[in-house]
Amino acid sequence: MAVPAEYYLVLSAGLFCIGLAGILTRKNALMFLMSVELMLNAANINFVAFSLYWGNLTGQTFALFTMALAAAEVAIGIGIILVLYRNFGDVDVTDATGMRW
Repeated sequence: MAVPAEYYLVLSAGLFCIGLAGILTRKNALMFLMSVELMLNAANINFVAFSLYWGNLTGQTFALFTMALAAAEVAIGIGIILVLYRNFGDVDVTDATGMRW
C-alpha cells in the first residue's frame, strides 16, 4: 500500500515551520542558513509529493532546480558569514546593522 500524499504534506509543513521558527528566533548567521535549507527541503518534499500524486516528473525537475538554488545560496551565504566574522569577530547578524551607510 502506498503512502498517502497527506503524510508528505504534513512532514513538509512541519519542516517548513521549524525552518521559519529558526529564522525568526535566531541571531546566528549559520542558524539562518540552516533554517533556510530546511525551508527549501520542505518545498522539495512538496514538489516530489505532488509529482508522485499527479504521476509526472515536473515536480522532480523543479526539486532539482531548487537543490541547485540551495547550493548557490550556501556558497554566497558562507562568503557573507566569513565577512561578518572577519569584520566583527562574531557571526551575530544584529552586529551587521553597523555595515549600513
